[in-house]
Amino acid sequence: ISKRKSLLLSSCVVIPLTVSFIALNKIDNRFVEYFDKSIKFRQDTDFIMNNLTGIYYFAFSLPAENEGGICDPDYLKSLDEFEKWLKTDKRVNHVYSFSNIIKTINRNMNSDEESHYVIPESREIAAQYLLMYELSLPFGQDLNSIVNIDKSATRFTVTLKNVSTSEIRDIAEKAENWLKNNSYMPVNSTAAGTSVMFAHIFNRNIKGMLTGMAAALILISLLLFFAFKSVRFGIISLIPNLIPILLAFGLWGITVGEVGLALSGVGAMTLGIVVDDTIHFLHTYLKARTRFSMNSFNAVKYTFATVGSELITTSIILIAGFSILTLSAFKINSDLGILTAITIAVALLADFILLPVILLYIDKK
Repeated sequence: ISKRKSLLLSSCVVIPLTVSFIALNKIDNRFVEYFDKSIKFRQDTDFIMNNLTGIYYFAFSLPAENEGGICDPDYLKSLDEFEKWLKTDKRVNHVYSFSNIIKTINRNMNSDEESHYVIPESREIAAQYLLMYELSLPFGQDLNSIVNIDKSATRFTVTLKNVSTSEIRDIAEKAENWLKNNSYMPVNSTAAGTSVMFAHIFNRNIKGMLTGMAAALILISLLLFFAFKSVRFGIISLIPNLIPILLAFGLWGITVGEVGLALSGVGAMTLGIVVDDTIHFLHTYLKARTRFSMNSFNAVKYTFATVGSELITTSIILIAGFSILTLSAFKINSDLGILTAITIAVALLADFILLPVILLYIDKK
């Protein structure tokens, strides 16, 4: 009470500054990094990405104009140009295209001269190369994994390095745009694969959770207006309800800067706990003001004496419980535990420091 002015001024500086760091957060995910390096799956995956190809990939089904059209030189040159364009992106690790097979055969048929590692000029020659290659394959093997039955479309596969979900969406979108604007292909093709699928799922889920949290905050605020029978106290209650979540994400922006699948639900989950503390504090404060006719100073003292220890006890229990999740080797669990514990701790400080100061200044009558 005696330090209310300095507390209010310092809060007006610290809170906006910390909240501004939310902009440093980016909605992103890295599937492999969900697992700690002590997990064998993570170790094997890191080895694959560092020494072999990678686990992130997507593919295109690229159709030709007609049956057998994949041997058309224009179609093959379009595949070749698409491959060269993709390889200019440093995030691309490897590209596998049907044009590679034709160029390799053309080189082999010309004394392995590197100058012949090109697309044949004749459709008939390319068709003969394809037939010869299919006939030379061992028993049980064929080209059905990259060429369809009537030779009217091929599979074009792009393997990526250790990239995030936003980078996967970015590369796939740029590749689709390139095909629309530069390709010989008669039909627009879209990127497909589990990496692309989960990249879009995570993005939509995260945005949906954040939107849901905002909607929940609005609805809870409206309910608090009716519960306290006062628009003024309903608005006051928004401050300690919203600030802890914003401060927690601001601190996360400074330290980590990546909001993944688990963290998108932290706001909605902790909102109920934060609101519960605020309701306890304000309800007891209003009871002291109305039922016992106390002034704002004595009402704050009464509130601390009545519910202060309970709020501290429940907050410590919740912080300790969620902190156990930080020991998990699964990143989703550990990040969830860290940010939830931070949010609850900040909420307790907001209810014990910021909310009483606001009440002392606004509720003087």
